[in-house]
Amino acid sequence: MIRILATAFAGLLGLAFGSFLNVCLSRWPAGESIVHPRSHCRNCAHTLAWWENIPLLSWMFLRGRCRNCRTAISWRYPLVELAVGVLWALQAWRYSEVIGQPDVTTVNIALAHTLGMMVLYWMLVALAALDAENLWLPNFITIPGITLGFILTAILAPLDDSWWLDRRTWESAAVVDLAHLLIAASLILIIRWLYKLIRHREGLGLGDAKLMALLAAWLGLPGALLSFALAAILGAAIALILLASPSARTNPQSWATSKLPLGTFLCVGGIVSSLWGQPIIAAYTHWAGL
Repeated sequence: MIRILATAFAGLLGLAFGSFLNVCLSRWPAGESIVHPRSHCRNCAHTLAWWENIPLLSWMFLRGRCRNCRTAISWRYPLVELAVGVLWALQAWRYSEVIGQPDVTTVNIALAHTLGMMVLYWMLVALAALDAENLWLPNFITIPGITLGFILTAILAPLDDSWWLDRRTWESAAVVDLAHLLIAASLILIIRWLYKLIRHREGLGLGDAKLMALLAAWLGLPGALLSFALAAILGAAIALILLASPSARTNPQSWATSKLPLGTFLCVGGIVSSLWGQPIIAAYTHWAGL
């Protein structure tokens, strides 16, 4: 019963933080305050009543349209709320497995890990949406995210090996973690340099390199590399779908110069890696005979 209640509470809290994230996603690109004014329609400036601000439910009650001007409300709003809510609930469900254990240290480590992953999921959902809508991975999320992940992982690594890392001292953990995030960022920088050398134009942004460093800081180098592999597969699948679309056949030159949000794919890969990365890597190494 406690496990169910903890999961439900985390899910509802995630919906609320997802709703707040939607405010941020709408205002950050425009350089607006996330505090003032109150939540309003981006088209007609209609101030939302309290019942128009209930996560998920308000969007369904309003049938995806502003009550005042009837402008369509983006699918991004319910999707972001649902994503944060589900991810936080999943993480709480995992943490609730250790509730009641006599080993207080294990419980505290699991709690710190759970709270940390909730922060990571919030950042990844934010970055995925921002890159999908604006091709923008802001430094005010990636750099603090790298710092927080580096510090938290370096502290927990000697106590718990569930973060992709072997048990070691805090000093050695910090050195290895730093090497991991530098290697992960360098992978994107090398690809970026090669693309520019061959195509004579920018292909990847520096934000993608910082995002890879963020993933390595939280998930370790294996987790970051798995995230990149999943992102490449997802990006290739989306590109093939777009290539087969009628608009691509009628205007191939325009499609060839279009940009895909690698950061969004990396965030999706990072979420999958954080949830199921260890069994995926174990299955691959077994299949490959490594």
